[in-house]
Amino acid sequence: MTGPDAAPSGGLRVVLAEDSGILRDGLVALLTRRGHEVTAVPDGEHLEREVVRLAEESLPDVVVADIRMPPTFTDEGLRTVVALREQFPGLPVLLFSQYVETRYAGVLLQGDARGVGYLLKDRVVDVGEFAQALVRVARGETVLDPEVVSQLMGASERDVGRARLSGREREVLDLIAQGRSNGAIAETLFLSQGAVEKNVAAIFQKLDLPYDAADNRRVLAVLRYLGT
Repeated sequence: MTGPDAAPSGGLRVVLAEDSGILRDGLVALLTRRGHEVTAVPDGEHLEREVVRLAEESLPDVVVADIRMPPTFTDEGLRTVVALREQFPGLPVLLFSQYVETRYAGVLLQGDARGVGYLLKDRVVDVGEFAQALVRVARGETVLDPEVVSQLMGASERDVGRARLSGREREVLDLIAQGRSNGAIAETLFLSQGAVEKNVAAIFQKLDLPYDAADNRRVLAVLRYLGT
């Protein structure tokens, strides 16, 4: 399998938790057609059991979960993926929800946010976009829906470092939060690659992010900006 949707080794091992039978079957069919191996479950309890069972041999490449699932339809999906990442550090997870819940995203993004995604069901109109986001999360990238980013930013206006950013730097950081590369940011904002690099460097400096080869400063910049 080739192209932007392709997983590194031809297919991902996915565990999908979704209580809607129609949507669950549709996602299974979508991902299976793209060469991924999918195990689907209806709720957080079954999700945790399945991941723990698979971990006896090898962890799945990525977990996809709705936030609100049985029995209370509040935050079962979130609590389950947070618990799984505590038990299996670095386990890639993608929340796929109808709702923008800033407190949920904040919990998920605390600590190491690499391999974390949050997409909104109503805003994913291209199945290829969803499949590509899944692969990116499995590779350790952070993928956030622009609407999630916007609402998180609106809920996080206190930090002095964020207040230092110019309007252009905020635009660049917003696109970084969406997982865009410098090249993609340049195309979106009609800037040169060099101009984007200068803005990114300024963002790192203004958010007081010292260079450390052990950290992904793009992820740290997003977390600092969102106040998580």
